[in-house]
Amino acid sequence: MAPAAPAFPRLRMPPPPAIITLPDAAVPVAPPPLSVVGRQRVAAKSKAVVVLGATGTGKSRLAIDLALRFGGEVINSDKMQLYAGLDVATNKVAPHECAGVPHHLLGVAHPDAEFTAADFRREAARAAAGVAARGRVPIIAGGSNSYVEELVEGGRRAFRERFECCFLWVDAQLPVLHDFVARRVDEMCRRGLVEEVAAAFDPRRTDYSRGIWRAIGVPELDAYLRSRGLEDVDDDERARMLAAAVDEIKANTSRLAFRQRGKIQRLARMWRVRRVDATEVFLKRGHAADEAWQRLVAAPCIDAVRSFLLEDQEYSSMVTAAKASIFASTAAAVAAAFA
Repeated sequence: MAPAAPAFPRLRMPPPPAIITLPDAAVPVAPPPLSVVGRQRVAAKSKAVVVLGATGTGKSRLAIDLALRFGGEVINSDKMQLYAGLDVATNKVAPHECAGVPHHLLGVAHPDAEFTAADFRREAARAAAGVAARGRVPIIAGGSNSYVEELVEGGRRAFRERFECCFLWVDAQLPVLHDFVARRVDEMCRRGLVEEVAAAFDPRRTDYSRGIWRAIGVPELDAYLRSRGLEDVDDDERARMLAAAVDEIKANTSRLAFRQRGKIQRLARMWRVRRVDATEVFLKRGHAADEAWQRLVAAPCIDAVRSFLLEDQEYSSMVTAAKASIFASTAAAVAAAFA
């Protein structure tokens, strides 16, 4: 008969461990809503500032103010200022006005070349990428709103995929702006507008639809400049022709401002645009105008850009603080359970 199998003692299982109750804050958190995920994705983008405004409203001045405050570089978006030459006629910012701020796409195209909106999109995107790579803020400023729209919305919106944009609009009431534009044309004449255009004048040129020759202030002076070589035109008639040309420059500049303002209003329905009203600035002179500029234009735009640049940092700080709070609550609950 086979021996009996050895008997093993029965094992007694220990009681289940006590259930630790954690505070609500330590309960695993549900996945974040899509809005938060989207915001985290946006936070990975570089940031750019876009300054809009009709001619004469102070876009270049504001761009330089912002660049000095936030470490930015200005990218010109005025299609006439893209061309080399005619600095007075195209109202290029003077070197001493740049205050050391680097400017891009100023005077880079041949006067006879065709620099299209697509060309601008390519070159401006490249310039903005370079500015961002240096850890600085691209500030796009200029009056050619169709070029700005092409940059932001064209090319399968590649720029929007790379950059989050803060749009600022320097506006003014049209009657006040028209008066200011007229005074600015007079100032341009005192700075040598007529002499500058005369130096570039070619009597063989009859096409003012290409390149820099489209700039307001150039075709309007054609008849006057041609009269200077005619013996049968006396000085009085020539003076009347010049006065008529200057009046036409003022009228065409006012029409341009009207069209630009309408285009910006359309863009403001597409984009989130912060508008500042600079009307009071143009009603004042000297120190009073500078004070109004700082109070009504520069200060609110600086505040808007500061919030725009810091919002992701603030959001990250909130997330970090929330995580720290959850960790502390969890650790305290675990410690209390085993005490």
